[in-house]
Amino acid sequence: MTTDAAIAATASTPALLQLIWLASPALPIGGFSYSEGLEAAIDHGFVHDEHSAAAWLVDQLHITQSRGDMAVLGEMIIAWQRRDDARLQTLSQWVHATRESAELRLQSEQMGRSMLEWLRNQDAIDADTIALCNRWVPTYPLMFALALSRTGADIEQCLQAYAFGWAENMVQAALKSVPLGQNSGQRILTKLAQHIGPAVRHAMQVNDDTRQAFSPMLAILSAQHETQYSRLFRS
Repeated sequence: MTTDAAIAATASTPALLQLIWLASPALPIGGFSYSEGLEAAIDHGFVHDEHSAAAWLVDQLHITQSRGDMAVLGEMIIAWQRRDDARLQTLSQWVHATRESAELRLQSEQMGRSMLEWLRNQDAIDADTIALCNRWVPTYPLMFALALSRTGADIEQCLQAYAFGWAENMVQAALKSVPLGQNSGQRILTKLAQHIGPAVRHAMQVNDDTRQAFSPMLAILSAQHETQYSRLFRS
């Protein structure tokens, strides 16, 4: 399939279906491999049951995702739609600067490369775009924003899809590592879903001056997880 044909095929697929596709845990980008500090929090006893797992993930949604990655993702979607390369480079540098541990950087870069490869296999981007992304180092927010920018959905819907995909992966990490049952997982996901709307709306109000990634406990736990004796996840 040529790139033009792929663009036409994308345009004929409803935006909602494209968002569901991108948010699916089945997307082959390796999101299931990471716990984003959760496994270390369990090892330290901060998370130990359904209630503490739900509280931890709701806090992470609002403190790290809404104020940081979701905010920059929304800006990246707009920049991709306008093909504002200078803006994309600035935002990409911000993402790199905010990965505070080797594991968090590994996750961002591995999932970004996998997302770029998925887009390439879909014939969704041309050679010039691939070369540009590789020059910047294709982080996950940068590449997921590129995929979202092609759906035709508005920014709020795009961020909702991203947030729900993140929530599903994190709940699955909690089920495996606390461990918890499936019913507990669904109750946690229900709680997270109730917080996604406010988190997305806040992310859309954040600008370059207010966007931030100050989460010292998460950074410490992620660094400690690198040498944790027994673990299921890469981060």
